[in-house]
Amino acid sequence: MIRIGIMGYGNLGRGVEAAVTKSPDMELVGVFTRRDPETVKIHTEGVKVYKLDDCKTMTDDIDVMILCNGSAMDLPWMSPEYAHYFNTVESFDTHSDIPDHVDNVNAADIANDKTSIVSCGWDPGLFSVNRVMADAIVPNGKAYTFWGKGVSQGHSDAVRQIPGVKDARQYTIPIEDALEEIRNGKTPDLTPRQMHKREVFVVPDDDVTEEDKQDIIDDIVTMPSYFDEYDTTVHFITEEEMKRDHSGLPHGGFVLRSGKVGYDSDQSAVIEYRLKLDSNPAFTGSVLVACARACYRLNKDGQYGCKTMLDVPPAYYSPMSRDDLLEHLM
Repeated sequence: MIRIGIMGYGNLGRGVEAAVTKSPDMELVGVFTRRDPETVKIHTEGVKVYKLDDCKTMTDDIDVMILCNGSAMDLPWMSPEYAHYFNTVESFDTHSDIPDHVDNVNAADIANDKTSIVSCGWDPGLFSVNRVMADAIVPNGKAYTFWGKGVSQGHSDAVRQIPGVKDARQYTIPIEDALEEIRNGKTPDLTPRQMHKREVFVVPDDDVTEEDKQDIIDDIVTMPSYFDEYDTTVHFITEEEMKRDHSGLPHGGFVLRSGKVGYDSDQSAVIEYRLKLDSNPAFTGSVLVACARACYRLNKDGQYGCKTMLDVPPAYYSPMSRDDLLEHLM
């Protein structure tokens, strides 16, 4: 059995716990939190919740530590820190910072004969693998990534920082006309506005006036790096409507590559990969657990250092034997 620790117990930590319970070759050893352990109730009976740094006394009890923490403030320091003690898996998702992040975690891994797989999830992660494969197979082409329809937790949080906003959900929605153009073998140059639109549902504070609402709308649609490059629609709703209609965390997306193959580059080829998820954190937790299995196997093979999903043989993710994989999944 692969012995798993979970660091952090928010939506993602709960998703990881659920996936571990479905894995016949794994067992959960403990959950580690910055909160008071007495206030954290988990689903797995007989498994304890510990203070965060209690894990450092349990290095012989855990084969892989899955870090379920945020990319903005936590993982840049937590991943290299805990790679001194454990094989680790996490979901760092700031794309532009991944090369430096890999280097930082790799240094800790190599010094301690540990293995880490970072930036696991669906983008980066599964979508990254698909982009690499599609680019290798259809080099004479263009790649496109669409997200949604789904809740962007980062964008929702950005809206909640606006004065007068009590709660908010932001949905990223692909432009169907752009998707269909690519599916039909075209390779258009598309702006962000031509690929996605954004829809925001806002619960205003009780004392917000109609004039205040217009100010909130203006603050949202002009927000740099979040909304200013997209067509954005804002709806004001009640707390009851938010709880009733927007309590889930669905997401998904598409990776497409459209191009030409053949001697004369006159034969169209379109590759499309799609995800449609009722729960982003539950699905991402499942990806992390599959990566934890691969991480354990890589370490047993003596393959130390920091990896991404691009570096892992696909068979390492599966609990099935190689013979079963060849018989049932090839």
